[in-house]
Amino acid sequence: MSIKVIKEFSEKARTDNELKEKLKECQKIKELILLGKEFGYEIDEVELYPPNEPQFTGEQLSEKLEKALLRV
Repeated sequence: MSIKVIKEFSEKARTDNELKEKLKECQKIKELILLGKEFGYEIDEVELYPPNEPQFTGEQLSEKLEKALLRV
């Protein structure tokens, strides 16, 4: 799928408290992808990584995923 799907998922996580909490609990990319599926988003793992622009903020992710996806 595309960056657009990841962006939509991220935006929903900003407004949906249940999703926000579950996303913050994810420690692995596979968990994030399965969470996306649970909420109706087909996320392509390759699209999550740099050099693509990050679609999540540090506040949305666990420390482990923040390091992996946001280049920190």
